[in-house]
Amino acid sequence: MSKDFSATRLDVRAFAQAAGHLQGQTPLSDFKRLAADALSVEGEQPMVHWEAEGELVEQTGGAGHVWLHLTAEVALPMTCQRCLTEADIPLYVDRSFRFVADEVTAEQEDDDSDEDLLAMSREFNLMELIEDELLMEVPVVPRHEECPVPVKLESSDADFEQANEQKENPFAVLQSLNVGKSAD
Repeated sequence: MSKDFSATRLDVRAFAQAAGHLQGQTPLSDFKRLAADALSVEGEQPMVHWEAEGELVEQTGGAGHVWLHLTAEVALPMTCQRCLTEADIPLYVDRSFRFVADEVTAEQEDDDSDEDLLAMSREFNLMELIEDELLMEVPVVPRHEECPVPVKLESSDADFEQANEQKENPFAVLQSLNVGKSAD
């Protein structure tokens, strides 16, 4: 028997027991916090491609460990901080999470555990987890691997230097005013 699972109200244990599989494409605009980091896009929205698999790893003398394997990716439109043009910054997540009974257990086991722990839920919002994980991948300083336009690495140009050379020293101007007054 096949069971339909909802990405916004996921019974994690049932999903793992059924070795469930969910995948989809969701518009970036549905992820409000992630979209806030992106440039506004005219026309077709970037899509977040995601996939989740549940797994129940049997444990001797126990109920077994509930795992969720998640992959997600999107090309996030941002401003390149090197050339100041639009850059589609690729974000990619490939993580596995082990679910424990509750938040208290997750906190207790977190320091001693190598894996990412989450609290078990019958109405787990997978979409929020996807957004959280992608947000952690957003670079502090977004930039192209190779900028499409030449990057100007000078703080001033020839016209600026020429204008500076033509200006009189302001102290020399003051000195000449002072000299003129002392002669009176």
